[in-house]
Amino acid sequence: MTSTNVQGPVALKNVASFMAMAMKLIEREPHLPGFGVCHGPSGLGKSYASMFAQIKVKARRIEVGETWTRRTLLRQILKECGETVRKSWSASDLAELAKASLGGDASRPLIVDEADKLVDKNLIEVVRELQNESGVPVILIGEEKLPEKLLTVERMHNRVLHWFPAQPCDLEDTRALAKAFIAKEIKVEDDLLEAIRQRSGGRARRIVVNLDRAAELARNNGHKLLNLKIWGNHDFYTGEPPQRREIEQFPRRSALKVVV
Repeated sequence: MTSTNVQGPVALKNVASFMAMAMKLIEREPHLPGFGVCHGPSGLGKSYASMFAQIKVKARRIEVGETWTRRTLLRQILKECGETVRKSWSASDLAELAKASLGGDASRPLIVDEADKLVDKNLIEVVRELQNESGVPVILIGEEKLPEKLLTVERMHNRVLHWFPAQPCDLEDTRALAKAFIAKEIKVEDDLLEAIRQRSGGRARRIVVNLDRAAELARNNGHKLLNLKIWGNHDFYTGEPPQRREIEQFPRRSALKVVV
């Protein structure tokens, strides 16, 4: 069985842009706002880029859950800071410890994934207060409407230093993904890569699924070269569900055929 070349995060353009935003926040002057926002549709690789930055700058990173409360949010942040907390501590106690822990090394950003939920659950003010009093850079990651949601919070919209809209993958990004996820002995030509990119909507997650299908095609047929002609009429993964089927709930009775 062939192996891929993945040894870590793939350096796509969104990864580079996310790192640039992180460094801008870390190196900002003390009087400048401390928030960065990465936003865009799902599948563009926002979380992937944040994990790369997390490793590079030793950031603390949390992903907001559907059932989180104020206390859950603070406990998760403190867990990332390596703090041990008591169940009896109030939200105020947790917040004070979080400010001190985050501020202890303000060069380590706090990355908050699924940040839309912070606004939806009225928790964004907790994070704003933590950032304001600790001075730590905070990067919020969310869907395309996250900037609009933040603009509805009076004390948030002017605290964002950098807005980063994640971009769809281009052909160069798709080549990088193919290099990482398809065995090195298999060459994939640009016509197929561009078709995969387009049919995937430029979304890295879908591109990787289609590259996996291409790798399977190559393995099953012994191909060392893949192009659009060899791909033929194989389906592309687009993320769309199958069309609704017309199936009778109660099939009509039909006359039985007697075979003599």
